[in-house]
Amino acid sequence: MPHLPLISGADATRTLDALFINAPLRDYGQRPRTNDYTLPVLGMAYIATYAQRAGFTVGVLDAEAHGLGIDETAKIVNEAAPRWAAMNLLAPTYEMSARIASQLDPAIALMVGGHHAKALPDRILADPRMVNLRALVLGEGELRVAALLEDEQRRRELPGVIWRDPILGTRATGIADPQTNARMLGPDINTLPYVNRAFLPQDPYQAAPTTTDRRIAASRGTDWLAAAALNGHQEANIVGSRGCPYNCTFCGAAWSANPDVKIRVRSPQNIIGELDQLHAEYGTTAFRFVDDLFLGVRDVIHEHMKAFAETGIGDRYVWDATGRINVLDRLSDNDLDTLVSNGLREVALGIESGSDRILKAMDKRIDAEMTDRVARRLLAHGIGVKGYFILGFPGETRVDLDATVQHIRTLWDIADHNPGDLRASVFEFRPYPGTPVWTTLTEAGHDPDALLAYGDVDLTQDGADESMRQRDEFNFSVGIQFGDVPLDQVRTTLAMLTREQHERNHGGPAAAA
Repeated sequence: MPHLPLISGADATRTLDALFINAPLRDYGQRPRTNDYTLPVLGMAYIATYAQRAGFTVGVLDAEAHGLGIDETAKIVNEAAPRWAAMNLLAPTYEMSARIASQLDPAIALMVGGHHAKALPDRILADPRMVNLRALVLGEGELRVAALLEDEQRRRELPGVIWRDPILGTRATGIADPQTNARMLGPDINTLPYVNRAFLPQDPYQAAPTTTDRRIAASRGTDWLAAAALNGHQEANIVGSRGCPYNCTFCGAAWSANPDVKIRVRSPQNIIGELDQLHAEYGTTAFRFVDDLFLGVRDVIHEHMKAFAETGIGDRYVWDATGRINVLDRLSDNDLDTLVSNGLREVALGIESGSDRILKAMDKRIDAEMTDRVARRLLAHGIGVKGYFILGFPGETRVDLDATVQHIRTLWDIADHNPGDLRASVFEFRPYPGTPVWTTLTEAGHDPDALLAYGDVDLTQDGADESMRQRDEFNFSVGIQFGDVPLDQVRTTLAMLTREQHERNHGGPAAAA
């Protein structure tokens, strides 16, 4: 099979039933990528793994991980000649996906899914570059993709599958037995096979030791987990749940944008089984839970930590997770001690803003004082915090922006006086279709075409080139000023904060201050 080294998980002796394509975030044929790591496409790998277990020959072409250009990606797909090409559509990369699709051999059937497909299905069906599109899958795809690979005509009986009638030009939708809808649309995640990591070219991966790793290693002496921390862990990404009960207005996972998604949490035994499998196969000792909110429900946290303690997870592994500030605020100090003893290394928090007015507009259900309190307690327990922040949110004033800058610096100061470390990851606001704020903006008169005109932003004029290197893929904008602060000033602030965080990471001036 041509280009086999770039197609992950494929059997070279068999014809591909499906090739899953993760489009590049920009056309690297025009400008080579600068970062050397991107998050693995776990959702795509879940679908590929399920299809493989169902007996189909599949592979994953992660054009972002390999830094491929549009033309090269399309060439690889055409030479591999799968029966189906499958794409995960995201708003910032839709143009990349559509350009690849326009170059595919007409003999290759195309299926698509993802947040963008779910939010704007008719727009995608009408795109002339998607002429080969034979199935648009809304929501979680494991069971329905396998059914489509078995027989394309099964789309007529599958819920949440849409296509355009080639003769009439009208939208056609599968009609399923209502009793099968729930199972097809929201599979029991405890029965899904563990992700076959052969489909992920960069996961597991060797990570450099963090500040928290060094602290843990020093406290543990000479045991093998301490040695792993000092040398850098073999790390893997993992999903512990699906769905989110919150409605943050900017987020594609908001419940109002996903009324069909039932919140499901994997059992602790199921999760522990995957941790142990990854350790046995790859020597993995660190894990990163990347689902929307792994630490998002207090009762679930207690259940998982009880099982983690009973199986000695904290003696064997470290792990990072996403968390919800208002939930963590209700945990006791004993709860935080339990998290630490069970291996928690860092929590990623959607702090977003230092302005209570903006936090209310975002429907975050938190305030800056709560964030300060939660971060202080986590850091005091030696738990690292990765805080996400958004600049330029609709309606943001200079006072709001300054409050966010001050909030970040206050949190850095708290970290400087506690054993835990704080990393600030700052982004320019960008609207995603299907989210509550998208509806607000379009109802206010914003042109959807303008809201979808994503482009990458060059911050080198503000001296942020090196500091942006590891997050090159996230630096996107639609070029619209949504608040009161001019866009160039938003970007100058973004570059300043990112540069300061970079200096803190590397012991520069900010770290010494």
